[in-house]
Amino acid sequence: MLTTLEQSAPGWRSRLWADRWIYLFLVPTVVLIGTFTVYPVLASLWFSLLDWNGFGSAGAFVGLANYQELWGDRLFWNAFSNTLVFLAFAVPLRVGLALFLAVILNATFPLVRVFRTAIFLPVVTTAAIVGVVMRYVLDPTSGPINLVLLNSGILDQPVNFLGRSSTALYAAIGIWVWKWLGVTLIYWLAALQTIPRDVYEAAEVDGANPLYRFFYITLPMLTPFTIIITLITVIEATNVFDLMLTLTGGGPFYGTEVIDIFVYRQAFTANIPRLGYASAAAIFFGVCFAAIAAVQAVALIKFRARRRSS
Repeated sequence: MLTTLEQSAPGWRSRLWADRWIYLFLVPTVVLIGTFTVYPVLASLWFSLLDWNGFGSAGAFVGLANYQELWGDRLFWNAFSNTLVFLAFAVPLRVGLALFLAVILNATFPLVRVFRTAIFLPVVTTAAIVGVVMRYVLDPTSGPINLVLLNSGILDQPVNFLGRSSTALYAAIGIWVWKWLGVTLIYWLAALQTIPRDVYEAAEVDGANPLYRFFYITLPMLTPFTIIITLITVIEATNVFDLMLTLTGGGPFYGTEVIDIFVYRQAFTANIPRLGYASAAAIFFGVCFAAIAAVQAVALIKFRARRRSS
């Protein structure tokens, strides 16, 4: 019986021919991913093993010397720590604030679409333009933020938000959260639509107040979405090159230099470009970031398995 089924089953060549149009339409995607994602990653991995300034046809092979130098580079660890601080503050703030606004805007009340549009509007603005504009908005002499704070009596003297190493990174975090808040808001609004209305209606009949419904109905049912949205936000929080470059350029005194800016500075703006060293920094951070993503993926798999078993 088994032999008959095996003989009657189509071979891999027959299945490949039957699905030929599917594979044909996938060719452009495979070519683009291979050209702009896979090849640059593999090339960076090879460049990280070279002492190469980018001008010659090939650099000298130095093995793991670039990684050893990274280990003792204080500016690299400064950029690494700035990136971690950015992630630690920006991701929870953006995810939590977007969830809070999504719960409010998920209800039906006048002008709800206007508020949704207003929150999403900064998303369609180029990050580089936002960085340039915010430099004038936060200007200590004529910026509207300082003028409002001074005229209202909150401050006695203007604050150079982007000119102090103690405040520049947190100002950049606030600008980044405001810029991309609308994207996470859309994610949460879509997630909230998956919760059946009859669950809330049953809770209301039992006398549950809105706070109780949020913590015991909304949050538990949004747990898988929370993991996914957080992972997406973490990925986006590591791509702040355009905003940070136009906003502060990594200054003052390397106070806002994240990994993106560090790699860019080593590869393109240094007196002697070091593409091999910059590639090593990018690969090292990429491995660390992949480990964080793997932990989140494992957490999502365990949660789904626990949910199926219950």
